[in-house]
Amino acid sequence: MSGGLVTIERFRDLPEALLAKGKLESAGIPCFLADSELVRADWLWSNAIGNMRLQVKAEDAKEALSILREPPPEIFLEQEVGEYYQQPRCPKCNSIDIGFESIDRPLSYGLMLIGLCYPVPKNTWK
Repeated sequence: MSGGLVTIERFRDLPEALLAKGKLESAGIPCFLADSELVRADWLWSNAIGNMRLQVKAEDAKEALSILREPPPEIFLEQEVGEYYQQPRCPKCNSIDIGFESIDRPLSYGLMLIGLCYPVPKNTWK
């Protein structure tokens, strides 16, 4: 790819950057991950250099951004992944943008300040 590259996204962490790059490549959009080798050598450089840059040709930028902004699918059909899978949802708001918290971090860190190193279980969806 020569000239005419535009940065459409920046990533601090390599795994997230590689997933985005793979998503674009699987959609047939050629892309380039600038500064990824430097971050692979020492990840602390990521913040210092302004993170890794996902770059595409200028004419592909709009389509690439729309692909990266797609929400995750709610279900995967059996023929796509070999089994039926439904995305977990928040029991309170029904959102699929969720994460599971197994440890109460603020309380656990507070206990560390008084010398008790004990992770306090939380086991809730966020």
